[in-house]
Amino acid sequence: MEKSIHSARYAVFLRVLRQAREHSGLTQTQVAKKLGEAQTFVSKCERGERRIDIIELQAYCRAFGLTLRQFVALLEKAMIRPNRS
Repeated sequence: MEKSIHSARYAVFLRVLRQAREHSGLTQTQVAKKLGEAQTFVSKCERGERRIDIIELQAYCRAFGLTLRQFVALLEKAMIRPNRS
């Protein structure tokens, strides 16, 4: 199994994360404020420069107004069709 932060599967995860933020109508700055982090933290996470753990993902989901389960459903759907935006 590919474990690199730059794997194709992780790229899909990052795309879904960014799309969830955009769908929630939030900017990186607004998400950062909700997370208690700097905007650069959110940017690095979205670009794949910093890997997100499950606890951080749950915080992101709360900021987006999603449950972790809802986010995972979106991710699973995107993994089936990785080339669709």
